[in-house]
Amino acid sequence: MTETTRHHQELKDYFGEQIAATYDDPTSEMFQQSTVDATAAVLAELADGGRALEFAVGTGRIALPLSGRGVPVHGIDLSRAMVARLREKPGGEGIGVEFGDFATTRVPGGEAAFHLAYLVFNTIGNLTTQDAQVACFANAAHHLRPGGRFVIEVVVPELRKLPPGQDTILFQQGPAVWGYDVYDTATQAMSSNYVTLDGPHSRFRSIPFRYVWPAELDLMARLAGMRLTHRWSDWNREPFTAESGKHVSVWEKESR
Repeated sequence: MTETTRHHQELKDYFGEQIAATYDDPTSEMFQQSTVDATAAVLAELADGGRALEFAVGTGRIALPLSGRGVPVHGIDLSRAMVARLREKPGGEGIGVEFGDFATTRVPGGEAAFHLAYLVFNTIGNLTTQDAQVACFANAAHHLRPGGRFVIEVVVPELRKLPPGQDTILFQQGPAVWGYDVYDTATQAMSSNYVTLDGPHSRFRSIPFRYVWPAELDLMARLAGMRLTHRWSDWNREPFTAESGKHVSVWEKESR
């Protein structure tokens, strides 16, 4: 059995109704208007007047404001609960969506039809094998016209925070919520884990990821016939440095 086959057999929707109901959190940095505006502005420019394809379109956090800037947007997503929230929003019915794994799902008639494909907020890590991440780049290349761009926003793995013998990093701590990441440095597997207190009750949620390095993503892009054109530390296009906590990378599909 190949890793890609195993990925399909184990595919699970971690963003069901319980998560979808509270996903749009106006207090979260990712939903701040300045963050959304900066993201949509860069993507609109990179779309260059053409169509855009969002992998993991979700509740439309970016697809809707991008569409509002005049960019036709199509989406791919596994979660029907998340897309149901998209449909409830103004303009949501105008975003076409294919349901399935964004690593392999094809938009009918979408071959070489898009100027832009994009995958934001660490979602490349939801593909938990290297083969699945490689397939994601191939899927983007399939949909892009020559000269089209593929954009990924993802954190830089925080292994510098791990002292010898430790595999856990706390990233959220509060009166009712704790969040921590667990890393396996031998396999690049990790998980984000949440403990939530609700009165006398507690809930635990764990989501698996595969962390990936910028240079590894560049090689995946090369395998798919794309080359790196930009790498910034954020959507304001600040330079990417050794101290950057995340990167926004842009690859361009080469003409054959």
